[in-house]
Amino acid sequence: MMLDPVPPPTPAPVEPVGLHVNGCASDLCLPKGATLLEALRNSLGLTASRFGCGLEQCGACMVLVDDQPRHACQLLAADQTGRIIRTPESLAEDALGRLLIESFIAHQAAQCGYCLGGILITAYAWLRGLKGEPSRAEIARTLDPHLCRCGAHPRILAAVAATARAWLDRPR
Repeated sequence: MMLDPVPPPTPAPVEPVGLHVNGCASDLCLPKGATLLEALRNSLGLTASRFGCGLEQCGACMVLVDDQPRHACQLLAADQTGRIIRTPESLAEDALGRLLIESFIAHQAAQCGYCLGGILITAYAWLRGLKGEPSRAEIARTLDPHLCRCGAHPRILAAVAATARAWLDRPR
């Protein structure tokens, strides 16, 4: 009895995608329908944005796209051509980002750290437009879309408040 040969697997369709991430242009060849999060983590090795829910509900995947916080888990990578993308890894490149990171360290504002990249992105984007010292309730509202509610949450709020004070008081 002779068995029919098994055909080789059909390769998944791929598409060329040009992304501008953290100040660098990258030409990638990605599986058709790849998300921005998949491209960042799997092709570019930028792992601070993480996969959480995959439904835009937890905030672990947050990145800046044209200076706006966006959920990378639901954005198609191919649709991001021509946009400026910043990941949590890029935050140390400017004064506000460094101040925010230093404040999180000083306040020990991380427990497991899984959601931290997304929280830093959201806080950074919000702080950039800050006009006056925020209340604790305003900070909590800003970070409310993030599902992190570990034991470090009060320290996260304190770190953002301290960053806001320092940023508003800085010499200009």
